[in-house]
Amino acid sequence: MGLRDFSVLTFDCYGTLIDWVTGIERALTPWLARHGQPVDRARALEAFGRHESAQQAETPDALYPEILASVLARLATEWGLPADRGDALAFGASVRDWPAFADSPEALAYLKQHYKLVILSNVDRASFGHSNDKLGVAFDAVYTAQDIGSYKPDPRNFDYLISHVAADLGLAKDRILHTAQSLFHDHQQARRHGLATCWIDRGSSESDGGAARVPEEAVPVDFRFPTLGAMCDAHRAETVQ
Repeated sequence: MGLRDFSVLTFDCYGTLIDWVTGIERALTPWLARHGQPVDRARALEAFGRHESAQQAETPDALYPEILASVLARLATEWGLPADRGDALAFGASVRDWPAFADSPEALAYLKQHYKLVILSNVDRASFGHSNDKLGVAFDAVYTAQDIGSYKPDPRNFDYLISHVAADLGLAKDRILHTAQSLFHDHQQARRHGLATCWIDRGSSESDGGAARVPEEAVPVDFRFPTLGAMCDAHRAETVQ
């Protein structure tokens, strides 16, 4: 199996293309600082991932800013801190400020020359629009939790992906390489749906789990790269062989 064997790359966005760990930390810091509450990074991200996935399962039809607002309220309860509606709304709106990884725009521009590019993201359309401005590429299709009515790793999201790539782009699932950072949100369910997978392992998954939950068992992947830029380098190497 090689990278050239596929026609469409289906991407998770946050954690893969957009640096949501930095974005989350930046959004939490002012609130915590106001209350004199330093929270260990690993502890904060673990709590975020736990509450985010629970809230998404409980309210699958809520828009992502509403999910984030609820997560802040849950964190406040767990940590014994005050959080008013303004704090929650500010955290919910922070997605628009989350930065792209430095390699994402250039790598996506390269990959666009060789593949159809599709987003499958746990976000709403408006929030993704702000992120897409930072990525600087026109995706061939964008499928969000708002469109689907559920959040990954719900199997409905991958059913939707496969059926819509077939209908919208005329490509069967054996032409798809699902490219993502989160083993919990993406790779487990992608494998169960028979998709080939590429893990963009940006370094947080094996240590503290980043901002995503850690799967309870090992998840096999077909390709693994430390950055999206490294994936592009591997594709170039295949092309010249």
